[in-house]
Amino acid sequence: MTVPRRKRRRPNELPAPPPPPPQPDGAPAPKNPERLYAVTGLADGARAELDLVTLIVAREGAPPSATPEQAAVLRLCTAPLSVAELSAYLNLPFSAMTVLITELITAELVQARAPIVRQAVADRSILEAVMHGLQRL
Repeated sequence: MTVPRRKRRRPNELPAPPPPPPQPDGAPAPKNPERLYAVTGLADGARAELDLVTLIVAREGAPPSATPEQAAVLRLCTAPLSVAELSAYLNLPFSAMTVLITELITAELVQARAPIVRQAVADRSILEAVMHGLQRL
């Protein structure tokens, strides 16, 4: 004799919400419905000279008055991150990120640094010293 199987009780399942209506030009619906000026605050138009590869480093933690986007930038920037990486992580366009980072720079919460440029070719004297050291072994 087999044991009867128990039926799972499922709460009343709600129907799935309808998909958003298609855009008139066939473009996909926007992911973030907030307007960018709501995210970036009231900007006076002045922006810091930032490039996609400019590194941003947090100087301190987020103050209680910080917006959620500013707090997210400060959390992410404990280690240096480029503006392009921040833009991708927060799903914001580069123009909105520059305004947001400019606000943080003026509040002295982050520091913008030029990217670290590596030399394409090592110094010849260093290579010769390494070569002579290896030959002595």
